Amino acid sequence: MQKIDNMNRHSTGYKKVNFLIIAFFLLFSSISYAQRTINDVMDSTTVNHLLIISKKYGSLSFSGYLQPQFQMAQSNGTQAEYQGGNFGEFTNNRFRLRRGRLRADYMLLTDDGAPSTYFVLQFDGTEQGVAVRDFWGRYYENKWKILAVTLGLSGRPFGNELQLSSSVREAPERGRMSQILMKTERDLGVTFTLNPRWKDATLKNIVLDFGIYNGQGLAGPAEFDNSKDFIFRLSHKTYAFNNFTIAGGISTLQGGLNHRLPVSYKMDKINNQWNMVKDSSAATINKVAPRRYYGADIQLATKTKSWKSELRAEVVSGLQTGTSTNSTTPGSYPVDNKSIALPYYTRTFNGAYLTFVQTLNSTDNQIILKYDWYDPNSKVKGMDISSAKGLSPADVRFDTFGFGFLHHFNTHFKAVLYYDIIRNEATQIQDYTADRKDNVLTLRTQFYF
Repeated sequence: MQKIDNMNRHSTGYKKVNFLIIAFFLLFSSISYAQRTINDVMDSTTVNHLLIISKKYGSLSFSGYLQPQFQMAQSNGTQAEYQGGNFGEFTNNRFRLRRGRLRADYMLLTDDGAPSTYFVLQFDGTEQGVAVRDFWGRYYENKWKILAVTLGLSGRPFGNELQLSSSVREAPERGRMSQILMKTERDLGVTFTLNPRWKDATLKNIVLDFGIYNGQGLAGPAEFDNSKDFIFRLSHKTYAFNNFTIAGGISTLQGGLNHRLPVSYKMDKINNQWNMVKDSSAATINKVAPRRYYGADIQLATKTKSWKSELRAEVVSGLQTGTSTNSTTPGSYPVDNKSIALPYYTRTFNGAYLTFVQTLNSTDNQIILKYDWYDPNSKVKGMDISSAKGLSPADVRFDTFGFGFLHHFNTHFKAVLYYDIIRNEATQIQDYTADRKDNVLTLRTQFYF
C-alpha cells in the first residue's frame, strides 16, 4: 500500500512538473512574439493566455479580443472599403464592431517536450454576423526536426503585413494593396514549412514556406475553378545587432483564374498608346488568366524599450487579374446583374507600404506614420486613363497617408486615434477627374485577454 501511495505521489508530482513546463512554454511563446503573425502558434490574440485545461503532454487555452470603433468620413457615402467598409449613401459617421475574435488553441507535446501537433479554431463576430476565421491543424515532424505541415483554413505566407495579426498592428487596417491582392488574408490549402528546430542548427533563423491554396480565400464561398495559388516565401527571423534588429523576406505567388469565355482583355499598344485590348479566341476557354506576384519586405527596429523606433517596408509588383471595374481578386466567378458571365482583365501592377512607429518614452504611447500606394495599372497614368481606351476606375492609382496616436491604458485595453488621407490620381474617368473627398478618421479601442 505504501508503495502504491509513493507511486501516486510521484505521478502527481510529475504531472505538476509537466503542467508548469507547458504553462511556461505557453507564456514564453506569447511573450516572444512582439508582433505575432496569423499563422504562428498563439497568434491573432494578445500576449496573455488563459491555460484552462492541461494533461500530461497537451494543453488547451482560450484567448480573444474585441475592437469597437467610431469613424467619421469626409463626405456622405464615402467609398471606404479599405478603411473597414463603405459608408451608407447618406452617412458620414458610424459606430462599428470591427472585429470580435474568440480563439481556442490546443497543443500536444512529445515525451521530450517538443511540439507535435497544434490545432486552432477562431471565430469572428460583429454586428454583421459570425464567421470562422481560422480552422487549421499543424503537424511537426520530429525525426529530423525540420518540417511542419499546416492544413485547413489558415493565413497565406506572403510578405509581412498580410501575416501580421490585427490585434498587434498599429494602423487600424492593412494597406490597400494587401487587401486587393489577397482579400481576407486566409485561404483553404496546405503549407509546408522548412525550418531547423534543434538548438544549434546553423540555419535555424531561415524559414522556407511553400503553400498551395484555392485562391479565392474567404472572399468567396468555395473554389470555383481548377487553378490553384502556389506561394513561396523565404524569410529570415529577427536578427539582433548591437543597437537594432532586422528581419525580412522575399515572396512570390504563382496562380491564376480559368477563363470561361472566349474573350479576355489585356493592355496593348495602339498607335503608340496603351489601351485595354480585347482578345477573342475560342482557345481562351479554360486557359489561365495569370496572377503573378513578386515581393520583398524588411523590418528594422531599435533594441531600446523606451523611445523605440520601428520601420517596416514592403514592395510588390507583377500581374493581377480582375474585372473591367475592379482589380480585386474575385471571390467567385464574376457575373453581371443578370448572372451572365463576365470576362477577365489582366493588368500590370505595383504597390508598396512604409510604416514607421515611434515609442514615446513609455511603451504605453506610440506615434504611427504610414504611407502606402497601389497602382493597379502601371502602363498608364493620370490623364492617359480614359474610358475611350477601355479603362475604368479599376485602373486608377491611390496613395494613402496615415498618421495616428496609440495608447495602452493597461495590459488588456488600448486605443488608437488614426487619420487616413486618401489621394487618387486625376484621370478622364467619370468621378475620378479630381481627388475624391474620402478621408477617414478612426477611433478604435481594443479589449483583449
